[in-house]
Amino acid sequence: MVCLDKQVCFSVYALSRQINQRYRPILDELDITYPQYLVLLILWEHQKHSVNQLGERLYLDSGTLTPMLKRLEQKGLIKRTRSTADERVVEISLTKEGKQLREPACAVPQKFLASLNISPEELVQLHHTINKILDLTKNLK
Repeated sequence: MVCLDKQVCFSVYALSRQINQRYRPILDELDITYPQYLVLLILWEHQKHSVNQLGERLYLDSGTLTPMLKRLEQKGLIKRTRSTADERVVEISLTKEGKQLREPACAVPQKFLASLNISPEELVQLHHTINKILDLTKNLK
C-alpha cells in the first residue's frame, strides 16, 4: 500500500519547506529571499557568472532566474551586463553594495543551525547524502 508517510519525496519536500521557513526571518534582516541568498553566495565566491552558469549551479531555468536577478539588480546588489566576447551571454556580477552584504551574511549559517535541534555532525551527514543523490541525478540526464 502506498502511503504519504512512507514517501521519501514527501519528506524531502516537507524538509525543503521547513528550511525555507527557518531561513526567512534570518534573511529578512538582510532584505533578501532564500533564492537571492543562493545567487549571492555563488557571486561572493566567484565574482562573476553568466545567467546560464547560475542556472546550472542552482538547478533553475532562465525563466525563474531572470526575474530574481532583475529584483537583485533593482535592490542595487548585482549588475547585469552583456559579455564583450558574446553579446548573447548576460554576465552577473556584484555591485559595491552586494559585496558589502557579504559580511553580515556570514552570520546566516550559524543563525540557521541555531534554529534547528540537530547536531552539526548530523547536518553534515544529511548534506553528504543529499549531494550524493543530486550527483546521481545529474549523471542520469
